Amino acid sequence: MEALFLLIPLSVAMVFAALWIFFRASDDGQFDDLVGPAYRVLQDDDSTF
Repeated sequence: MEALFLLIPLSVAMVFAALWIFFRASDDGQFDDLVGPAYRVLQDDDSTF
């Protein structure tokens, strides 16, 4: 029972930290262009003969 007094606040703090990191990355534009890099890989022309 004593472990729950530590684990519940710790897990709530970890959830809030994960949400803060996610929303900060979202505000910084991390998830703006998800399709562009995939197309750039397909259109990459590094052929050397």
